[in-house]
Amino acid sequence: MLDKSIIKERFRGLMSPVVDMLDSLGVTPMGVSLAGLALSLLGALFTGAGSLFAGGIILILASLCDTLDGSLARKTGKASTFGAFFDSNADRISEFAYFAALGFHFAVRGTGVMFFFTLAALAGSFMTSYARARAEGLGLACSVGILERPERIVLLAAGLLFGGRILDAVMILLAILSIYTFIQRVMHVRNIAGGSMPPGDV
Repeated sequence: MLDKSIIKERFRGLMSPVVDMLDSLGVTPMGVSLAGLALSLLGALFTGAGSLFAGGIILILASLCDTLDGSLARKTGKASTFGAFFDSNADRISEFAYFAALGFHFAVRGTGVMFFFTLAALAGSFMTSYARARAEGLGLACSVGILERPERIVLLAAGLLFGGRILDAVMILLAILSIYTFIQRVMHVRNIAGGSMPPGDV
């Protein structure tokens, strides 16, 4: 099985012509990030309105922006701390928007069980991201786990594109694997930190 980092590098290589074109047009990394966020919010609106396929297509486009902004920043030498900070927050907003839209979709359909799994998937994805951010804030590497954001997006896009029972299965899978990934990260940090409590507020 290919390492995740290798897959990411190969995908970035495929996107190089697009990055070159954006650079030649004078598009900024922040502009790409904002476009990705706007697309995510638009896709969430379509999803909440019941246009799941359209929401899936827009999610794919928004995810491409999320890949392109970093590559463009590195190519143009415009990578910045604020840019990375904004991009991370935009990712959280995008995921929340989609999960909230799906929660609304399931609530309207009267499927309480799927609404519950959507909330669980939302909680799991946010706790997974928070666990990594908190660990790295303490100086500990924590990019581990079976279901990181790229995998969540791929699954979510597939569920939206196919809809029906496939979407139901995807949401259940996202809920279970997101929570499992959070637990993996907690155990990882516990192991490398020796189980000791850090000073100050936790």
